Amino acid sequence: MDGRVLNSKGIHVAVVNGAGIFDINGRKLYNLKDSKIYRLTGELVGHLSKSPGAEQRLDRANDKLFPVGSGR
Repeated sequence: MDGRVLNSKGIHVAVVNGAGIFDINGRKLYNLKDSKIYRLTGELVGHLSKSPGAEQRLDRANDKLFPVGSGR
């Protein structure tokens, strides 16, 4: 599953590339196994919706994984 990750408000917050989730600057943030999001330490922290297409949406509960600063 590759593509963009959008938060619950539709803001682009990350990119999925293979089994990794990267911030928009290219820094690896999380590992992805199926739809489960894991910290790089192996701790399960959330889920990514399995939707068809290149955009994946987070639900509100998982928005905290990808904080969006003011000014974006």
